Formats: sequence, C-alpha cells, structure tokens
Amino acid sequence: MNDTELIDLYLARSESAINETEKQYGSYCRAIAMGILHNKEDADECVNDTFLGVWNLIPPQRPQTFSAFIGRITRNISLDRYRKLTSQKRGGGEPSLLLGELESCIPSARNVEGEVDSRFLARAIESFLLSCKKEDRVFFVNRYWYADSVPEIAKRFGVGESKVKMSLHRTRKKLRTYLEREVL
Repeated sequence: MNDTELIDLYLARSESAINETEKQYGSYCRAIAMGILHNKEDADECVNDTFLGVWNLIPPQRPQTFSAFIGRITRNISLDRYRKLTSQKRGGGEPSLLLGELESCIPSARNVEGEVDSRFLARAIESFLLSCKKEDRVFFVNRYWYADSVPEIAKRFGVGESKVKMSLHRTRKKLRTYLEREVL
C-alpha cells in the first residue's frame, strides 16, 4: 500500500488505516522514539500516541510526504514525553545535550513573530543542509533529527567517532555562519 492509499484510508475514517500505518511505519516511528527516550515501553506508548495524532489530524490535513509527517509527530510526542519524564526526575540526558549543541546556532521563538521566524528558519536549515556534503548531512540528520549518539552514527557508517564529532562540529559552525548571513 502506498502513502496516497494510506492517507485515503484516513480520509475515509477507515480503522484499517491505523493497522496499515503500523505495518508500514511502526518500526520507523519506534526508532525515532527510542532514539529520544531509550525506553521500549515509553517509545511504544509514543508510537501509539502518534497513530492517534495522525488519526486526529487527517482530515483536515492531507500531508504531501507521509513519512515526514508521521516522523515529525513521533519526534514531537517523544520530546514532550522526554521533557515530562526528565522534569519529574530532574535529570539530564541526550535530547537536552542535542538541543544544547544547537542552541548557539538557533535563536529561540516564543511569540507569533517568533513562530513565523521559526518557519523561515526551518526552510533556511533545510536549504543549508542541501548545500552540505552528503556525509555531513547524513551525520547531522542522524544526530539532530533521529537523536542517535555519536558512537551509534560512527558504527552505522563504519567511521571513527572523532570523524563524526568533527563533522558535526564543522557543520554546526557552518550552520551558524549561514544562519547569521541568511536570517539575521
């Protein structure tokens, strides 16, 4: 079943849409949630919440790229759950570290003007990443979208951790320069 057919099931309010989504995107969503939460039960709960979220959003929305749509929902739900868990435990962790690494590159958005700016910023980051070498882009996305650790990225791509760290450092530095030039 392709994404268009899957979206059509949601638009028709067919309960089989959730089963089909689980078949096609369950492991993808779990990988995103596990990268953030590092706990199977919490990740499974976030995936279930993702399916409910998709059910509630389609209709009225009709996503053009279903994988990005469902990935974004999973990531946001997982980050919200992570914040809730860590505020209760008063602990730090990987997602906090990830956001800290990018903090010096990206300004905070806390109002309507900031919301508009954040959308412009998202397009600017996308444009920046398209200008990067494929390897740097892949490392960056794996680190900051999928929340993979540096050792996981190094192992997956058969390179040393120092190469991944240096690539991420240089990419963040280039991103900061790019955003200062394009956004500010």
